[in-house]
Amino acid sequence: MNKTQPLYAHSLALLTDLYQLTMAYGYWKSGTANKNAVFHLFYRKNPFEGGYAIAAGLQAAVEVLDDFHFSDDDVDYLGTLNGNNGKPLFEAEFLGELRSMKFTCDIDAVPEGTIVFPHEPLVRVRGPIVQCQILETFLLNVINFQTLIATRAARICDAAGDDPVLEFGLRRAQGINGGLSASRAAYIGGCAATSNVLAGRLYDIPVKGTHAHSWVMSFDDELTAFEAYADAMPNNCVFLVDTYDTIEGVKKAIQVGNTLRERGFEMVGIRLDSGDLAWLSRQARQLLDEAGFPNAAVVASNDLDEKLIKDLKQQGAQINVWGVGTKLATAFDQPALGGVYKLAAVKEPGGQWEPRIKLSEQSIKTSNPGTLQVRRFQHQGLFTADVIYDEEIGITDANRMVDPMDATRQMSLPQETAQEDLLIPVFRAGERVYELPEIHAIRERTRTQLAACHPGIRRFTNPHRYPVGLEHELYELKTRLIQKARGK
Repeated sequence: MNKTQPLYAHSLALLTDLYQLTMAYGYWKSGTANKNAVFHLFYRKNPFEGGYAIAAGLQAAVEVLDDFHFSDDDVDYLGTLNGNNGKPLFEAEFLGELRSMKFTCDIDAVPEGTIVFPHEPLVRVRGPIVQCQILETFLLNVINFQTLIATRAARICDAAGDDPVLEFGLRRAQGINGGLSASRAAYIGGCAATSNVLAGRLYDIPVKGTHAHSWVMSFDDELTAFEAYADAMPNNCVFLVDTYDTIEGVKKAIQVGNTLRERGFEMVGIRLDSGDLAWLSRQARQLLDEAGFPNAAVVASNDLDEKLIKDLKQQGAQINVWGVGTKLATAFDQPALGGVYKLAAVKEPGGQWEPRIKLSEQSIKTSNPGTLQVRRFQHQGLFTADVIYDEEIGITDANRMVDPMDATRQMSLPQETAQEDLLIPVFRAGERVYELPEIHAIRERTRTQLAACHPGIRRFTNPHRYPVGLEHELYELKTRLIQKARGK
């Protein structure tokens, strides 16, 4: 079985906003289509008021870019679009250019499972400006959502500690693709399994699940329902015990668990899906232990998130496994990461790279110019700081970096500090040069990255701000461009 089967087998070139195509047409019409450009995909604020994000979604992007093209049907459809005057929006000659267009960009990206921070490029696209522009919406779509969900999963798994977290969100997810992408990203973020069977097949994620309240309600009484389920699936018995009376449900599960044991099987556990989970789990644990089922798990669900899980643990809840659905698969309280895709440099054929900058009245929205890379420094097993630098300039000033939001905050890092560049080559001239890792390796990367991150950055309330700065020469370049743009 192919462990990473592509979800789509047809062109997704039209998975973009119309204005990307109108700009592409404008470049072609103005004779600037052969100009090269550099764009960066990044976000400005950490999600969930947290201290970090977990990069995800690169595999989905790579699988589409491996065969990126406009099909005949795509181009024929674009030919039907009209402007306000009722005439075709695009000239036939331009549509012919799209039909024959071959993807030739260079793409560098942060590997999935990497911990990342605001303003750092997660993806860098360099190539013909028309192609770079067309890719914007698609890349933001896949990277924004999966990064958001992987981050939420990492936070939830952090709260759960050594307890496994199961992703149960498909029924509440945002459509088919949203459900599949959420299951994949949740596993990358640290979840142990998913209830989503198609995601299990497509992405090689472990799947878990037993029965719902409807199973119990379809029988005349709860005991009969548990017995019937045990007869049908004796090797998969986690009994949902709160359909009627939770404590009585636990007692009936124990009764059926004894019958299972006589047949040579073990009850896996019980699940709580309502009520006071802290108190009920303690009562359930006591009953299970006294009945000789110390290894039976107490599984909890019911609109859980990282803060509720942490709170339940502080209350002494006796829960072994956490089933998290809606608030994980939908990101619930933060529906979007807010990632953006900004032009940072242009080059005429045969010319030199010219940095570009976008200004704003809000300093957080002023972009960083140049062909950017991120260098991460590490000391004694912990990440200490990230420096954003321009590859055309390099790092020139003893690793001196400047906080882009506050120029008075500067720091220097010694050259002997362990360091690595985060963006790695994925495509060169449109050809893939990156071997996609297995999802289990990506999940393990998330774990090791979080372990190398100071606990203060991972805390849920008022996390410590990880140092990310601009290399000094890049900061000076940015300042000069801002002054020039403002006529100073």
